[in-house]
Formats: sequence, C-alpha cells, structure tokens
Amino acid sequence: MLDDDVLAFVTGALPAPPARVLEVGAGSGELAAALTGRGYEVVAIDPASDGPPVVPVPLHELEARPASFDAAVAVVSLHHVEPLDESCRRLGELVRPRGALVVDEFDVERYDDRAARWWLEQRAAAGHDHEHEPGEIVADLRAHLHAVESVCDALAPWFALEPLVRGAYLYRWELPAGLRSEEERLIGAGALPATGARLVGTRRAD
Repeated sequence: MLDDDVLAFVTGALPAPPARVLEVGAGSGELAAALTGRGYEVVAIDPASDGPPVVPVPLHELEARPASFDAAVAVVSLHHVEPLDESCRRLGELVRPRGALVVDEFDVERYDDRAARWWLEQRAAAGHDHEHEPGEIVADLRAHLHAVESVCDALAPWFALEPLVRGAYLYRWELPAGLRSEEERLIGAGALPATGARLVGTRRAD
C-alpha cells in the first residue's frame, strides 16, 4: 500500500505537472499511478516487474533520450540497484539539467539489532513467525544492500544533493498500520535508530 506521507513528500518535491517523471524501482506501480492521476507523465521501471504498466528493465539499460525527463523518483529502490555507479550515471544522463531528483530510502547502516528486534516484536504481535535472530537479519541486509552514504556518493557527480532528512521507516515495512507514532517516539527517546532517509537533488547543469 502506498504510504500517504511518501506520496506527500514526493509530490512536494517534484516540479508541477505535467512534468515527465522517471520512477526507478516502481514495484507494482502504485506511486506511478498516483502521480499519473495528478497529471504527471510517468515512465515507471523495475527489473522485477511482470510487465506493463511498469517496464521490466534495470536503470542502466533503459533506452531513452538524454535529458528526456524533468525529474526522477526512487522510493526504497536505489539500495538494490546494480551496478550502482553505472546506474546513477545513467540517471544523470536521463534527467535534464536542473531537473529534480527525489529519493526516499532505508538506511541499512543504521538498521541495528535494536531496530531488528523491535521490528520482529511487532511482526510477532501481528501473528507472523520469523526463524531468524535480529543479528542475522542485520548481517544479511548489510551484506547485499547499498548504504545510503554509498548511494549519495554515486549520485553526487550528477546531482547537487541537499542534506539527508532522517526519520522513521520500519512502520512501513510489512508491519500493521498505526505504528508510525510509536516508532517516532522511540527514535526521539534514543531507543531506536532513524532508519529512514530522504533527500532531494538537482541535476547539475555542467
């Protein structure tokens, strides 16, 4: 389900419709559909897609004219992108100079045993069993996901990036509704790390 806060963040950072937007890692296409309904022209891609309306192609292999998009959006997807540097270079080619980049991410480097344990507890309370220990989950994710800092480093040659804004994320990850405020309270108290990270950028003109 598309999170209302994610949609508000994305639309608040995009240029006005009918801007042409590339969505990277579009999943089932919920965000793309919401943006299309608001008047945007959206091309949504995801290599794991089963087909239209999301194009099943990885970012670095997308065939499109240079500078043919006014903006790009990536919601919890760039940490999966391979190869990272080549994909971010291709993203820089596709977004026009001074075009917008909107990124919503999960920061695996901040996802620690405390976060994994809390997440598992909420899953268990909702009736979901899990065979792995918190440390195992943390190690597995860190072994195959890109850290947010690595993503920023790969984007930086092409986009002028604003500072990261960190916040709650776990409540959106296969948990029952209504846990956002509790996660935010625990983050504020120092009991949980802020594993969400958002940033906006502008395509460099040079």
